[in-house]
Formats: sequence, structure tokens, C-alpha cells
Amino acid sequence: MTRQRGLSVRLKLALSYAAFLMIAGALLLAVVYAFLLRYVPAEAMASEWTFFPGRTDLVRAFVPAAAWALLFLLFFALVGGWFLAGRMLAPLSRITVATRAAAAGSLSHRIRLTGKSDEFTELADSFDAMLAQLEAHVAQQQRFAANASHELRTPLAISQTLLDVARKDPDHDHDEVLGRLHSVNARAIELTEALLVLSRTEHGTFATERVDLSLVAEEAAETLLPLAEKRGVAIDTAGEAATTIGSPALISLLTTNLLHNAIVHNLSHGGSVLLTTNSKADAATLVVENTGSQISEALLATLTEPFQRGEQRARSDHAGVGLGLAIVKSVVKAHGGTMQLAARDGGGLRVTVRLPAAGQRGASRRESA
Repeated sequence: MTRQRGLSVRLKLALSYAAFLMIAGALLLAVVYAFLLRYVPAEAMASEWTFFPGRTDLVRAFVPAAAWALLFLLFFALVGGWFLAGRMLAPLSRITVATRAAAAGSLSHRIRLTGKSDEFTELADSFDAMLAQLEAHVAQQQRFAANASHELRTPLAISQTLLDVARKDPDHDHDEVLGRLHSVNARAIELTEALLVLSRTEHGTFATERVDLSLVAEEAAETLLPLAEKRGVAIDTAGEAATTIGSPALISLLTTNLLHNAIVHNLSHGGSVLLTTNSKADAATLVVENTGSQISEALLATLTEPFQRGEQRARSDHAGVGLGLAIVKSVVKAHGGTMQLAARDGGGLRVTVRLPAAGQRGASRRESA
């Protein structure tokens, strides 16, 4: 935005200081005249032994000195005001430099303003916190774009290789090529749909209604029971009705992804998954915990990042596209809830999802309205 150049804030403050000091000096002189000089007789009084100057004599002697004093005060106020304004606005200059650096793309720059707490230090600290969040968000988006490009390129490269083999070798088993192409294409579609879901939840474009987490958990358990039986994992559901307000499709996707993740990343034999729900006055809670290998704190902190698939990012017949927990985190955030991941003592993972209870969410909406 183009603006017409005006006086600097430093100059405005200096002029304000000078004007204030001049007004204060003029008021002081007015007080002296009003409360002192008016009681002095207008004419001088003289006798053989004494002489008393009159008001006219005092004014004639006082006005030039007062004028020189006011001129000195004006000069002192301008110089002192300019210096003080510069000292006061120095932190603002540092904030301006950091803002311009951030606008130029340097999100790593920080103000780091020292001193006691005041308006400028609070502004600088808030700006530093905002820059840190922006830097982390941009880095996350860059990693996401790079990983998404890599994940999408892999099935396309495999498809291209299969097509080249089929074209160069007409006697090759086309049924096998078509089967592998179908599998690769299905994976690419699954990844694309997951990216679309992730984008939709981040923008919050979905209709809401009352959803019972206990029913959703039972439906997810029934849906994934064949996969659990195939992998030798037992699924148990327990708990009470827990009602929230949200998108039934997205909350179902949230629960299914958590359960799928718990089944796939489990023990090779004799594993188990437990889904529990409970309801409180302010929150409806879903807990999914599974047996499995021990999870380190470093790995635990990265599990919700897109395309993270556990310790080795290994693929299997049901490894998924690496967006399961990322989608869960996005859905929880879009519904105003929280998600907590914790490593179980005996190995495995516990995921706790808390969503606003139906009554609590409705009350908050009425307050905001």
C-alpha cells in the first residue's frame, strides 16, 4: 500500500514534548502574574529611605528574562524530546526490521528484546512466538509437500515401469500386469482421497450432527474384524455412551483410522486392541490402546506427522498411506477437541481423543453467537 510521506513518529513526539513544556511554562508565568504581580501597586513607591518598584517596573524587568527562559526551554525540549523519543522508539525499530525480514521470507529472524516487561517487550515476545509458529508451520508444509510428491511419484513410477515391460514384451502375462497396475492405482487413489480428506478437515467444510462415539467404535470394530482376525489381533470394546456434535463421516473415519493403525502396528501373534468410551459434562472421550513393540519418545513425537509409518516407515499389505494419524489429528482439531498419544508400559500405543460433549459444544456455540 502506497502512503504519502508524513512526519516521523520521533519528530511528532519531540514536538509534542516541546509543546507540552512550552504550555507548562506559559501557565507557570500566568500563575505568577495572576497570584503575585496583581497584588503589587501599579506605580513605584519611593521615600527618603526606601524604594518599592511598581508592577510596571517588575513586568518590564521580568518579561525579557522570561522570554529568554522560554526560548531556552523550547530548545531544551526539542533536543531532549528528540533524544527521549529515539530511546523510547528504539525497540519499535527492531520490531520493524524483524517484520521486514519476515516479509522477505526470513522466518528464522528473532527480535529477542531484552529488558523488563512493558508494552514493547510484550509485543516483541508475541511477534517472536508468531514467527516461531510460522516457521514451524512452513517447515511442516514443506515436508508435507515433499512427502506427498514422493508418495504420489512412487505409484506413478511403478505404473510406468509395468507399462514399459508390457510394451517391450508382448508375450508377458498381461493379467499379472493388469493386477499389479490395479493394485498400484488403488493405492494412488487411496492416497489422493486421504489428501482430500485432510484438506477438507483443515478447512472445516462439513455438516455436523449428534454422534455417539460408542456406536461409532462398535461399527469400526465390526468393519475391521476380518483384518484383525487375519492378523491374529483381538478387538474389545467397552464403555458408555459418549455423545458429541460433529460430522458422522469424519468421526467414523477418525475411529476407523485409529483402530486400523492399532491392528496393523501390533504384535505378530496374540495382539489385542481395546476401545473404550466415556462421557463427562464437558467432553466425550474415545481411548484406543493396543499391544505392540516399545515406542520411544522421539518416535512418539513424530507419529502424527504426515506419511509417518512407524519405526522404519515399512510397507506391508495394510501399511496404509501414512496419513492415518495425521487425518485423525486434523479431524480432532476441526471438531475443537484434543488428542494425546502415550506409549504403554508393556509396549504399544494409547491414543486418547477428547471431543466437546454435545451439550458443551452447543452452549459454546450459543455464547459465540
